[in-house]
This record gives sequence, C-alpha cells and structure tokens, in this order.
Amino acid sequence: MKLSFVIPAYNEETLIGECLKAISKATESKKYDIEVIVVDNASTDKTTEIAGSFEGVKIVKEPHKGIVWARKAGFLASTGDLIANIDADGILPPLWLDSVFSEFNKDPLLLALSGPYIYYDLSFSKRLMTKFFYVIGYISDWFNGVFFNKRSMLQGGNYVVRREALLKIGGFDTTIEFYGEDTDMGRRLHKIGKVKWTFSLPMYTSGRRLKGEGIITVGLKYAINYLWTTFIGKPFSKNYSDIRPK
Repeated sequence: MKLSFVIPAYNEETLIGECLKAISKATESKKYDIEVIVVDNASTDKTTEIAGSFEGVKIVKEPHKGIVWARKAGFLASTGDLIANIDADGILPPLWLDSVFSEFNKDPLLLALSGPYIYYDLSFSKRLMTKFFYVIGYISDWFNGVFFNKRSMLQGGNYVVRREALLKIGGFDTTIEFYGEDTDMGRRLHKIGKVKWTFSLPMYTSGRRLKGEGIITVGLKYAINYLWTTFIGKPFSKNYSDIRPK
C-alpha cells in the first residue's frame, strides 16, 4: 500500500522546511512506500526552492489560488493508494505513519482517517481551549450520526483518504473556497462508507490563525460552517483571510 502526502503551499517559505523535515524523520529506517507532493499554490516567495531542496519531493504548480484547488492538483499528480492531506505548517509526529498504516491495513472498510491538531506555539491554557472545541465537535458528530445519519468530521490538514473512495465521490469540490472543505469531504465519504475521527492521530501545527483572529472567533466560524455544510451541503462562509507568518 502506497501513501502520497499532498501539501498545499502558498508563501510558506518560513514553515515548509520543518514540515518536510518531520516527514523525512518519520520515514527514516521505515519500509513504507511514500511519495511527497508539494503544491505551489501561486507562491511569490522561496517556497518552491526550499521544498525542491528536499530529496524526492515532487513539486506541482497550481496557479489557481485556493486550498481545495491545491489539494485537487496534488491528488491528480499522486499515485498512492492512500492520500494524506496535510498543511505546510503541519509537523508529523514520529508514529503518525505507523498509526495510519495500522488502521487502514486492519480495516479494509475504512475510507478515511483523521485526528486533531496540537498547536505547538500556543500556551497550555489555549491548547486546552482548542481541545474543548474538538470534544464538542466529536460529540456533535456522534449525535448527528446517531440521530440524523450524518457524520462529517475531518480535520482539513490532518486526514488520510483512500484513492478509490475519493474517486468514487467525485473528488474535491472546488466551489468551496476554504471553510467547510474538510466537512464536505467527510459528509460525502460517510455516504459510501466508514470515516473515522480519533484523538489518537494528532498533528502538530502552527496556531497562527488562532493568534491572528482569536480562538473563540475561529472556533465559532468552524462550528457554523461545520453545521451548515453537514446539513445544508455548502459552507456558510465564502470569504476567509490568509494568515501567514511575518
């Protein structure tokens, strides 16, 4: 079973190196079949140069700016049976790959696997707040599944999906700009099979958006768009702000 990392990157020269270093470290002395694809999504900085300096990394250009367009371009260029969608500011924990391959190998019915973010640059109290939001989201997703047969919880920069399942649902919906793109994926995948969200698959990431807009504001935006996409089929918000390190 082969796994393809797809990493959208727009002006990520500050963080893309750490993301790729973590993947390299996680695959050291492992026999997993891995490919790494960085999608340069109309960057104007040194993102491509830095990503290209890592051995074996494939660079794909996607001039149409947008996270969903970038994920789609990376998927079309990939060859893996599993597609790991992570973000350029994500840092893979050492045992992340072991957990992913274990879950998919033991359960052929599993279509997608996802877990939470751990914001490495936020204070302990703020990380607790984000965990609270995840717990509420997890409970809501369980409730929606039991009472409405609608489950849709995925973390956009930390999920793995089977290629065949992604093709079966028609791939990525490029009409979605930002908010709700992960919920839309989870919603459509749940209609055809098993989607699993677990606290046992964390991904370290930057808290830059939470710092820039505020934890409560961001949490409410994600909550509204999660519910809107789950029950209406499209996100509530169409506009979003680019958050990049200075």
